[in-house]
Amino acid sequence: MNSKLILNPDRDKSVRRLHPWIFSKAVGKVVNPPANGDDIEIYADDGSFLARGSYSPNSQIRSRIWTFDQNEKIDRNFFISRIRKAAERRQTLLEENQLSALRLVDAESDYLPGLIIDKYNEFLVLQVQSAGCEFHLKDITEALKELYPECSIYERSDAAVRTKEGLELRKGVISGSEPPEEITITENGGIKILVNIRDGHKTGYYLDQRDNRRFLERYCRNKKVLNCFSYTGGFCLYALKGKASSVTNVDVSQPALDIAKKNIVLNHLDPGRVRFIREDVFNFLRREKKEGKQYDVIVLDPPKFAESRSQLDRACRGYKDINMTAASLLSPGGYLLTFSCSGHMTPDLFQKVVADAFLDAGRKGSIVQYLHQAEDHPVALPYPEALYLKGLVIRAD
Repeated sequence: MNSKLILNPDRDKSVRRLHPWIFSKAVGKVVNPPANGDDIEIYADDGSFLARGSYSPNSQIRSRIWTFDQNEKIDRNFFISRIRKAAERRQTLLEENQLSALRLVDAESDYLPGLIIDKYNEFLVLQVQSAGCEFHLKDITEALKELYPECSIYERSDAAVRTKEGLELRKGVISGSEPPEEITITENGGIKILVNIRDGHKTGYYLDQRDNRRFLERYCRNKKVLNCFSYTGGFCLYALKGKASSVTNVDVSQPALDIAKKNIVLNHLDPGRVRFIREDVFNFLRREKKEGKQYDVIVLDPPKFAESRSQLDRACRGYKDINMTAASLLSPGGYLLTFSCSGHMTPDLFQKVVADAFLDAGRKGSIVQYLHQAEDHPVALPYPEALYLKGLVIRAD
């Protein structure tokens, strides 16, 4: 007997609009419950077939949908087809931007819910975020071996989101060779960046900020730049390339700052124009404000402040705090590039928080550009939740 998930009455609208999630409150009953992550057929209350997804009894997202085609099987060939199509959608991006690293598969937006695959040169970095991908991990890795026989596969399934699916954290080599401590990738016309895919943030680097790093360059000529939460100095490289008079990198991680120093040398840029400050950014900003410092350009690229909707109010306070202090540090006519990567923070709410921050700082400003994640991190039309990275370029009056 097939496993079936039957929805409550009138809870099928989002599925019919091709949204890939079934929440626990929408579930009426489960017939013949499968193992965690195994496939399950999804039916409306009237008995009509809706989709086939994975079953996750431990998660509020009870099922993530693989396909809306009743005849499509979830096997090795399924993953070969989906991964190949995702790669084809990115081919133009590769050809036009001199990239050696990009997001190859972006989970729900590439119709592979819970699966992240980033390609760094000859390494594929795999992050399994859902019980369904965990169940089909062998099929996924076999598909990657067929499509990319020249690549090693390294797993970074160490994201905390796995615990919501009842999964343990894990990382290590799946296939091929162990990656070196650092590899060199290129982006945007040949900028070189050292990446640690074994232990770095996310799968090693913030590929989603690629376009925004390039946008920063236009604002930096002869400017004094402050780069907060600088990590390995990606924004710093573009500020220097844009002829900034000075750049101050602030991050709490000394290993990240050490790599940032190497990245400057690697790109033949002037390290004499750069300061490196190991400190909590909140404390640094408050001290700079107290001392009356000013900067012409400030970049705020903090980590995720809200892991869940229940943390959103606290996250808003955090975003307001750093943006208010940054606004106070901007010189007249200066620019603030401020970001939120918290998925629960909507663009409208983020703009309101930043507007309130400027108001409380006694500053006025205008948004001159809206920013978001790079093209290889797409947003599927039925899945607006994929728009997680929001950015504003604000010119202070």
